[in-house]
Amino acid sequence: MNKKLVVIGGDAAGMSAASKVRRENPDWEIVVFERSPHTSYAACGIPYYIADQVKNSDSLIARTPETFIKKYNIQAKVNHEVLQIDPKKSSILVRNLLNGVEFWEIYDELLIATGAAPIRPDLPKINSAGVFSISTLQSGIEARTYMDENRPNKAIIVGGGYVGIEMAEALLDRHMEVTLIDRSSQLMQTLDPEMAKILEDYMREKGVIVRVGESLVNIYADEKGNVMKVGTDKKNLDAEVVILGIGITPRSNLAKEAGIELGEAGAILVNRLMQTSIKHIWAAGDCATSYHILKEAETFRALGTIANKQGLFAGSNISGKEMEFPGVLGTAISKFQDLEIARTGLSESEAKEMNLDYVATTIKSSNFASYYPGSAPIHVKLLARKDNKRLIGCQIVGFEGSAKRIDTIAAAIMGKLTPFDLAFSDLSYAPPFSGVWDAVQIAARRLL
Repeated sequence: MNKKLVVIGGDAAGMSAASKVRRENPDWEIVVFERSPHTSYAACGIPYYIADQVKNSDSLIARTPETFIKKYNIQAKVNHEVLQIDPKKSSILVRNLLNGVEFWEIYDELLIATGAAPIRPDLPKINSAGVFSISTLQSGIEARTYMDENRPNKAIIVGGGYVGIEMAEALLDRHMEVTLIDRSSQLMQTLDPEMAKILEDYMREKGVIVRVGESLVNIYADEKGNVMKVGTDKKNLDAEVVILGIGITPRSNLAKEAGIELGEAGAILVNRLMQTSIKHIWAAGDCATSYHILKEAETFRALGTIANKQGLFAGSNISGKEMEFPGVLGTAISKFQDLEIARTGLSESEAKEMNLDYVATTIKSSNFASYYPGSAPIHVKLLARKDNKRLIGCQIVGFEGSAKRIDTIAAAIMGKLTPFDLAFSDLSYAPPFSGVWDAVQIAARRLL
């Protein structure tokens, strides 16, 4: 029987699901509503577009709405915002943002893939020209256009997470004076303090003014409405452009108003089939919860890798081909200039919160054989449980080739390996790639 799938959200999770349903069901009607002008774009590439390392915003678009319509017979309707979900009538209320026309659209199956929204503090001048939250491709285009036209010299970045770190690099590339403020005592809350300190010291060395333990309290604009200063709880700082990287919150209001159950951080609670609490309504991506393998609980983890996988699983289950999402470890990777940062599993602070009996070690080694040209430091922090001896977490901060080693640890955790298993795994070796004992194996041996 032919059905109709309606998807709210046209980026990673939404279009992955729609594409999977189309492959499994050539005759289904599929309609996607996306409130921005773009579908299927690489949001993680936006800082590199702003830095002009990526020259054209079109390079970040995997498939345009026209491609989905013509090649896949998926009606991708951009500039359309969904205002309401009515589960009793199996319909949604939609507004065309170009002409203001509102209409109801019925569905047999509904996928909510609305993503997450950047946190913007409730400050009087928060919407001044030159203040940007980098979340969608459109926001990236607007930020770069503003910088190209106004050529700002002083930049303030608020927030020391992934967005803040990558935007600090981008704005340095644009030859700005960059100040990064964060209200916590360290950058990158997903790292333990001693690992975050390596990043902080390197950023200072490369010219970023890092101000941790300092909170944004005000924004000031000139008579033309352009940002001119930010106020913190310590002092006022001159600013010609401001990037807000304070964090994100799941876009779950539509689900909440429809009576759908929410989970951690207000994300839409889904089971491992991506089903919500209401039949025939599914959710995936940054608006939904993710099952954490080590915590054995639904958590909120907003990452592009997770969104794409959840979309695929949602599409399969919507199509009637049952696939249970295996879960996540929170594996993530980033860089600031030449310094690479990665993490997976539990941090030490998370292990303590779970009252786990664990052992941890941190080692410093070389990314290549120490005598090979270009070798540089790599720091590895490794955690394992004491009871079952299994690996539970890793953080890596180092130079060329360091960070992708995190994938070895993620696979080891997924495979329930122990430090012994990792230490004596038959990993590859050649001087341009590692020492004869790789850094992660040195850390594993230290745990033993």
